[in-house]
Amino acid sequence: MEAENQEPLATQNQLNKTPKSWLVFLIIGIVGVLGGVACLLVALLAPKEILPDLEFPTIPSTTSVTKIYSNLTGLEIASEADKTAPAYCIQTPNGTDGARPQVGLTEAGVVFEAIAEVGITRFAAIYQKPTSAVIGPIRSLRIYYLQWDTPFDCAIVHAGGSDDAIAAVRSGGYKDLTENYTYMYRGGYGRLWNNLFTTSQYLAQVSEDWEFGSSNIKGFNRMTPEESKKSRIDDNATNRLIITKPTTESTSAMSFAATDINVYFGGSPTFNVNYQYNQQSNSYDRWYENGDAHEVYQCPAEDLGEPTPEEVCSLTQLSPAVVVVMLVEEWKAEDGYHEDIAAIGSGEAYVFQNGNVVHGTWNKSTWEDQIKFFDETGNEIKLAPGQTFVEAVPDYGGVEY
Repeated sequence: MEAENQEPLATQNQLNKTPKSWLVFLIIGIVGVLGGVACLLVALLAPKEILPDLEFPTIPSTTSVTKIYSNLTGLEIASEADKTAPAYCIQTPNGTDGARPQVGLTEAGVVFEAIAEVGITRFAAIYQKPTSAVIGPIRSLRIYYLQWDTPFDCAIVHAGGSDDAIAAVRSGGYKDLTENYTYMYRGGYGRLWNNLFTTSQYLAQVSEDWEFGSSNIKGFNRMTPEESKKSRIDDNATNRLIITKPTTESTSAMSFAATDINVYFGGSPTFNVNYQYNQQSNSYDRWYENGDAHEVYQCPAEDLGEPTPEEVCSLTQLSPAVVVVMLVEEWKAEDGYHEDIAAIGSGEAYVFQNGNVVHGTWNKSTWEDQIKFFDETGNEIKLAPGQTFVEAVPDYGGVEY
């Protein structure tokens, strides 16, 4: 009987345990479902790595680069050392007696033109770091050229000069390089007395031999290249400046354009010049009054020894970025042959640049001061960067545009 009673007891125990097993399985199932949901939520909500191999560009630094501009030309240059490189003021003839074409004149940053004698004009050309294989010809000095040269702290390169100019350059502490065959040479025949030349290498040697290592140039007041672009008259300019002028008259027909300039020195028409604004280069192509282009020799930037310019250089037309016409008081010197000009003082001026003209005045207070230009309201005019021709026109001459 006991054996028969045991089997039902075991069966009953199993039955008693069955609900607990299902409960366990149910809990495990629920936990599994909840775990799956949790994993799904994590998978959906967790940040994903998108295109892990994609390389994004580096944001450029916003640190500004300080630009350096030449005191001579206003153009951007490479270093502060270039800013104070030695300068050379070279007296260059413009007569028809063998002086034309000049050599290397395209490299001059500033060029003064004035009458030297009997209506014949001459240049005082200021160079800094020239590279031309030939520069010249070199002719004699005048006192007013010396007064214009002085603020550029340059070596005065010439071949003699008027008595007052020679006395001033010898007593004034200048770096005086007059006719000197260590640093100059006579070129080929056929130029009469206009055959004295120098080279960039000779000028560099002058600086080394004389310990003339730098120049403290007092330049003209200049616009930056960016400012100059905004003041162009043509459609190539972007974000152009609006140029205004106080007036009580109608401005409906007023124009500040000046693209055709005639400069009259008052003497022989051989030395009067015309400038045509070249929109493509934003410069002023220079012509003689007879219609001939004023061409000069442009030479390679290498040491060629003492060459004849015609054999190693090619012709190109002068085309400065800025033309300034100063009306100056001028009279015959005591010898009745040379000219005298009031280079210190003030007078009327016209500034041509970027296809525009500004009428005003010029002023130079002392030998050491640089010339300043002012508009009709008394504001100082900033010159555009680039080669600048300053035409010192006698009060009996004039300018038309």
